[in-house]
Amino acid sequence: MTLLSPPLVLTEQVPGGAAWSLVLRRHEVLRLEALAPGANVSLLLAPVDRPFEKLCVPDTLKAQMQARVRPPMALVSDTGRALASVVGSSLDWHDCLTGHSTDAHVRERFGPSDYATDRNGWRQSARAGLLDELRKHGLDERDLAPTVNLFTKVATSSDDRGSLAYVPGHAVAGDWVELRAELDVLVVLSTAPHPMDPRTDWAPSPVDVQVRRGDPPGTEDATRTFRPESGRALAETERSVR
Repeated sequence: MTLLSPPLVLTEQVPGGAAWSLVLRRHEVLRLEALAPGANVSLLLAPVDRPFEKLCVPDTLKAQMQARVRPPMALVSDTGRALASVVGSSLDWHDCLTGHSTDAHVRERFGPSDYATDRNGWRQSARAGLLDELRKHGLDERDLAPTVNLFTKVATSSDDRGSLAYVPGHAVAGDWVELRAELDVLVVLSTAPHPMDPRTDWAPSPVDVQVRRGDPPGTEDATRTFRPESGRALAETERSVR
């Protein structure tokens, strides 16, 4: 980790197939940039002061009438508060319907693997990595919630059932997304491959991380005006942290 003078707070590179976490302070902006094609970042959020409150993907989508995450949406908790806002992205679609990879998926797709045998080449699922990071903060399986899968697109296919289909080639090197924390929030992420990615070679993309200081959302902030529900989620957060 490299500490820098404001407005850039820190920089980090998370290897492909790894997990990482940090506390993002209120109004800081987290920027994630894909360093190779096919990136995927499975993301969890929870307030630092109330870790039992979690990012609620169904409420995030239902309230804002979306089937994807994109700017300028709010990422809403299970109590209706905005935990973070998607303030910018080179992509207009981030998956939030299909969850993250498990140990069984990784074994089936890529074969068995463990750290004792493969060392830094260990093929770790998103679930295993997210749980490792949660435990560092005194949390456990009860705190593992549905994730947003940044850089990945999964959309309905053209069949009669409207099946979900993974869209290959959606993210390339240089694609990015920025999240503004609306309160002090624990960010936990994994760069393991998406469970629907059809590739059978283990080559998950590393991701560049930057955190910079940001500004509070004003009255004309894009998230606040995106939908009435987005504005209410921001207002609820602001009432609760005064």
